[in-house]
Amino acid sequence: MTKYLLKRLLHGLISIIIVVALVMIMVYSLLDRNLIFAKDSTYSHQSNNSKTAYMYYKWEEYGYLDYVPYADYLHEMADNGQIDEETRSKAVAFGKTADDDSEIVKEYVEKFTRHYEDEGYTIVRLDAKMQGKNKYANGGQQQLFAYRDLPLLKRMWSYFTGIFTIDNINKVENDVGERGLTFTLHDPVYGGDKFSPAIIGNGTNNKYLLYFDKKFPFIHQNIITINLGKSYSVNQGVDVFDTMTASQGSYVKSTITYPTGLTEESADDLHTAKYMPNSLHSSLVFETRYTDDYTNVNTVKNNMSKIGYSFVIGVIASALAYLIGVPLGILMARKKDKLVDKIGTVYIVFIMAVPSLAYIFLFKAIGGKMGLPTTFDMESTSKLMFVLPIISLALPSVANLMKWLRRYMIDQMNSDYVKFARSEGLTEGEIFSRHILKNAAIPIVHGIPGTVLGALIGAIITERVYVVPGAGNLLVEAIGKYDNGVIVGVTLFYALLTVISLVLGDILISRIDPRISFSSKNR
Repeated sequence: MTKYLLKRLLHGLISIIIVVALVMIMVYSLLDRNLIFAKDSTYSHQSNNSKTAYMYYKWEEYGYLDYVPYADYLHEMADNGQIDEETRSKAVAFGKTADDDSEIVKEYVEKFTRHYEDEGYTIVRLDAKMQGKNKYANGGQQQLFAYRDLPLLKRMWSYFTGIFTIDNINKVENDVGERGLTFTLHDPVYGGDKFSPAIIGNGTNNKYLLYFDKKFPFIHQNIITINLGKSYSVNQGVDVFDTMTASQGSYVKSTITYPTGLTEESADDLHTAKYMPNSLHSSLVFETRYTDDYTNVNTVKNNMSKIGYSFVIGVIASALAYLIGVPLGILMARKKDKLVDKIGTVYIVFIMAVPSLAYIFLFKAIGGKMGLPTTFDMESTSKLMFVLPIISLALPSVANLMKWLRRYMIDQMNSDYVKFARSEGLTEGEIFSRHILKNAAIPIVHGIPGTVLGALIGAIITERVYVVPGAGNLLVEAIGKYDNGVIVGVTLFYALLTVISLVLGDILISRIDPRISFSSKNR
């Protein structure tokens, strides 16, 4: 069994890599990269040379190419001690055209050009666009930069190797003083007046690497971070994993003791503090609260994450579907061609024939007439708003379970071993409970892990109709906004859940029916 599972997981891992690679090929190679600007309001307000430079800047953010402005090249030289600050300030002021460059500018523009051309970059110089003799046209300032398309294989390698990052005391490149880890039994977040173990880092990206609180699972870590891909339009600057798992709703304030000792009512979650270079002295607010540059914190909100809403609704709907669909499917099989079977068949045909959008709106209309909430409101404390989404998800699954369980059971009832059991004198009840139901249930049981894990994905149509703040709409929204990072990240998440559900399904049926074994034995 262990050998089989390892082999299955290995094949699944290879499948995930292939699927994500194909999606990356389609996203980065087959789709027009200009489409990412379709809903970019900043791009639409740019013009002339500024618009061109902005395009290349955004293409770098979206992972299409490596983009290096001339000014950044000089900054890097100054940081490395290759030139002093005075030389940098003189060399950076390149002219409106190449003929207008000073001697020092010509020298460093030539170095810039030679350096990046040797590395396979293309150099782009855009002469200034003037409105009259001495006035720049809107966005007409001169531009000088180098760019190079990123090879797809390199992009894939960077993505897969960056999915997991491990924090350590050398993550922060800036001078942060003495680097190290501190273990405390009295977490400063709680004022240091109660027992609450924590590991605090300096030089790490996250200030708190390990801590305890009152929220399940009570112990939390920031040592290992999952990076599925950064969003650039759906949830700008936030990783896909964080987008799916972050809490939503209104801020929840509590009494917070900041590192300076300041105590106030705030929704800041100090356990999420991340390093933000040179931020401490950038704001008077930060100076009154923090003692270092670990100032970037998330906020506490009062509702579940996108995955949380999708999972709760999906799991309850799935449980309801099994509780209703399995007994009805069994009853239809045992009462084949009788009234209950015919009524069940009508229901199955209705669900299969009518488009899902139509019957979801039908359920919504009926529920609205009954006084049930028809749209989701995160600020509401009423649990009734869960009812219609759950029903809309459960009823199609009920029909599907009825259909397949009836079919499997009728197939088993006509098998030779059933006829043999009857000839041996077993009663119909014994035949049904010991043999027919057990064999017919195997395919249904195999799908349970997939059903449970699939709830994390969410239901696109149902969530949109009832305005559920779940994960179901995330991929659709990303495709509509050409958000490549989210598309690739969600694809990886879906593929991973699929592989895990298949493996768990195999384990489950081998536990339920001992006749099924995935071990190969020499006979």
